[in-house]
Amino acid sequence: MKPSNLRTKLLTEINLIPEEKLEEVYNFIHYFRVGVEASQSTREQIMQFAGCWDDMPNELFSDFSEEITTRRQQAFAGRRNNETSLS
Repeated sequence: MKPSNLRTKLLTEINLIPEEKLEEVYNFIHYFRVGVEASQSTREQIMQFAGCWDDMPNELFSDFSEEITTRRQQAFAGRRNNETSLS
């Protein structure tokens, strides 16, 4: 469906909503739109870092990767121990 047709259909439906329900519809649409805008800006912020390790020497990148793996293993090992002690 073309965006212009869809917009017309949406406006027609909105015009059929009872007056006392319009605030709820507005809040839904507003927060939906704000959420879409926020997710797009977050994606753009994340993508600024894409490829930022391209110019890192292989040895330094390898050390960095190993450190990340070690830290993740330590973090998850602590989490597993905490979960088993709760029961």
